[in-house]
Amino acid sequence: MTHRFKNRLAQLFAFSLLTNFLSLKILPTFRQILTKTLDFLRMDSLFFSADGGDDDSMFGSSSTVRSIQSLSDLDDERLYLVDHRWWNETRESLFREIDGALYATSSCFSDDFESEIILDMRRSEIDSDGCKGEEQGVSGRELALVSEWMFYRALKWHYDMKNVGNFVAVEDSKADLFPLQISLSISGTTNSLVVKINQKGNGIGAFDKSCQIFNVNSGLVKIWDFSGQITKFFLQGRILSDKSELMNAEIFLELQVYGLSYDIMQNENDMSVEDTNTEDISSSSSLKLNGHSEKVNSYLRVDHPLITSNLSQTYNLGLTGLYNLGNTCFMNSAIQCLGHTSHLVDYFLGDFRKDLNFENPLGVNGKLALAFGDLLRQLWTPGATAVAPRAFKSRLAGFAPQFSGYNQHDSQEFLAFLLDGLHEDLNRVKIKPYNEIKDVDGISDKEVADEHWRNHLARNDSIIVDMCQGQYRSTLICPLCKKHSVTFDPFIYLSLPLPSTSMRTMTLTVLSTDGTTLPIPVTVNVPKYGKFKDLIQALSIACSLRDDETLLVAEIYNNCIIRFLELDTRNDSLELVRDRDCFVAYRLLKEEDSLPLVVFTHWRYEMSYLEGLPVLRKFGIPFVARVPESTNGSDIHNKFLKLLHPLVMPEEFSLDYPENTPDQQDTTEMDVDEKPVDDNDNDDDSKSEGFRFYLQQQGHYSEGPTIIMDEQLLIPESRIISVRVTWPDEMLKRYDTSILSNLPETGGIALITKTPPESVSLYKCLEAFLKEEPLGPEDMWYCPKCKEHRQASKKLDLWRLPEIVIIHLKRFSYNRFLKDKLETFVDFPIDDFDVSSYTVEKDKDNQSCFRYKLYAVSNHYGGMGGGHYTAFAKCGEEWYEFNDSQVYPISEDQIKTSAAYVLFYKRV
Repeated sequence: MTHRFKNRLAQLFAFSLLTNFLSLKILPTFRQILTKTLDFLRMDSLFFSADGGDDDSMFGSSSTVRSIQSLSDLDDERLYLVDHRWWNETRESLFREIDGALYATSSCFSDDFESEIILDMRRSEIDSDGCKGEEQGVSGRELALVSEWMFYRALKWHYDMKNVGNFVAVEDSKADLFPLQISLSISGTTNSLVVKINQKGNGIGAFDKSCQIFNVNSGLVKIWDFSGQITKFFLQGRILSDKSELMNAEIFLELQVYGLSYDIMQNENDMSVEDTNTEDISSSSSLKLNGHSEKVNSYLRVDHPLITSNLSQTYNLGLTGLYNLGNTCFMNSAIQCLGHTSHLVDYFLGDFRKDLNFENPLGVNGKLALAFGDLLRQLWTPGATAVAPRAFKSRLAGFAPQFSGYNQHDSQEFLAFLLDGLHEDLNRVKIKPYNEIKDVDGISDKEVADEHWRNHLARNDSIIVDMCQGQYRSTLICPLCKKHSVTFDPFIYLSLPLPSTSMRTMTLTVLSTDGTTLPIPVTVNVPKYGKFKDLIQALSIACSLRDDETLLVAEIYNNCIIRFLELDTRNDSLELVRDRDCFVAYRLLKEEDSLPLVVFTHWRYEMSYLEGLPVLRKFGIPFVARVPESTNGSDIHNKFLKLLHPLVMPEEFSLDYPENTPDQQDTTEMDVDEKPVDDNDNDDDSKSEGFRFYLQQQGHYSEGPTIIMDEQLLIPESRIISVRVTWPDEMLKRYDTSILSNLPETGGIALITKTPPESVSLYKCLEAFLKEEPLGPEDMWYCPKCKEHRQASKKLDLWRLPEIVIIHLKRFSYNRFLKDKLETFVDFPIDDFDVSSYTVEKDKDNQSCFRYKLYAVSNHYGGMGGGHYTAFAKCGEEWYEFNDSQVYPISEDQIKTSAAYVLFYKRV
């Protein structure tokens, strides 16, 4: 066995021994010593190649040194440089156990001092007590180096303190966040760290800001290292001080600088800037660098602009949108709701990496949690613009492949998979114990529930369990022997059914047949299992139908009337009407019921993109009117113009209409005033108004014979005259045809409605979820007493409620024949959702108090075939709407809509 192999075995054995030993319950002090030793061993292995072999060294040595390229080799979290006063305000609340190492930092410059800053960092030997004592009198020249999670937790703490109104901001009103590229090396002569900031690698803006931050005229800059990374690198340099080949090795780091803005004109310098000219400022002074005394220029540049980022802007945290990557609005909506769950945000902005589970086969080796944590930090970064969540979506697809494409999905389904994936990636239980199911006969429900909950926590322990998981009791009762079977199961959200309402909301368009009013959509509530006559009766009341009027209801498809609701069909069930069907109602006089009915269908020329030629197409809502038994083409023409009268555009909106020639003046006046056409005008192709009228047989789309003005029309046996009207371009400009094209679906809601849609309370939904109901024939339960399968009854009860309650409203219904979405308006509480009376578990005083407050809503607009998701979320004390990349403030009274789909409540 070679010496090199022996040394490698010794190294692996040492690592294994220390790692296993640290897992034991040993003394804290000894454990810390071993931890630091193990860190040194790991860092030492970064510097040496695997080929090293030395008989005198356990780790070996080699002339071949593998250079550390980045500080991320030591820790993959970014480092942040912040103002020490800003950081110190959060330490008492968040980081009391974290001590910092103090470094005295002096700045000097190379020969090319215009483009490079060199900092010399030396460790100050101050113990913990002295460190804390120094921090009491912090100055503006003291900085703090913190890990990424420390920075975001501190940032969120300042934001929360500002919102509760008990935070006094520091006097420094400047804040900024920018990256700074630096290099670190170990000085073998002075036993210090050398930091270089190069203009070439940073650009002028970041370099100028660093010049202001590290201005040496105010004295030494003190840097407190709370991240431990610089300290680790500094100590590594001491250990390897005998390896001279490592002293000049550099590592590179992108440092994030936040909130550091100093007025270089302050009078904290020993000399007055006003009394010193530029040449004096740039005079040489002696500084010691790397053990040598050199002439270097003190750096004070008065020609650079100050950093003037307003601190108030940094408190607009959490108001960052998410780009829609293609049908990803469902994902954006759910993420924004989770992104404003304070418990979850605090956790992922903190040191969540310590909980990553790389051994759980049910997770994705922590990748999903890392991607989600990175996404949340982007959303809570000061001054951030909209974020494209591509990396997160890619990680999610590794856990749930159904989300890999760009199809539309359900936001609640996505939420369930995401929470489950985060739980598995963050499960603190590495080895899940086996829990045997015990016989619970004769044991109280409380003991059984506690036992089930302990067994659950023994296998599942994560922030998701701590925050979102509750427990409910499920009771099955045999209908014959009355045998009770009680089980306790965890839940992460409550899927509440919408109680089947006895009413249904329908919207129809009502048109007059005398040319007096515009078409208007009307929404009414009708019995869900009612008849068409119930719909007509409700419409008559809603549109204030006169005693001498009646309604003729027709179904419209493809801009044509496909059927009328005659007397023999008025007893048909309203269940036959789908939400996407379109119906209209025409107001007719009762005394004219026996007269023939004329139906005008509108046609116009539109450019065909396939053929490149204009083609005739139908548009708008057909007109309907009664005409005399003896009627001619002129009567048809005048009746149509009368129905068009409400659609006449004002003159200022008809500027594109060609000016009239003297020969056309009389004709144009007749067009606008809708005067009858002179019977003596023999115009065979009916061009007096520009409209063309053709007879059309029902069920046929081709043009029939042209209607002649003075020619008598034959009344068909159906008593319905179908007329095809071709619109010229001039008439399309004169009349507002857009009104005819706005035909709402029956399941839609009109903008103006006299009867609000029926609503149901959230408490009613909860009661429907908890009520006892029989199992279906396909879910028969095997009764252990009867020894047969029985159609038992099932009863659910809330036993244990979490801090965060997620409520899913089951709006989408499915059966063998159709899929449908329920647009029922759910009246949910915002400030006081009290579920104490619905919870079985009591405290020691036999009381239960479970009150919750709404903080986010996931909304779905549209139907089953397609739709759009948005989110409402409370940020601070204000509500905002998150519509993909757009964020808007909204008022609290806009929160409750019939689009509410997933509700997020936090316990008060």
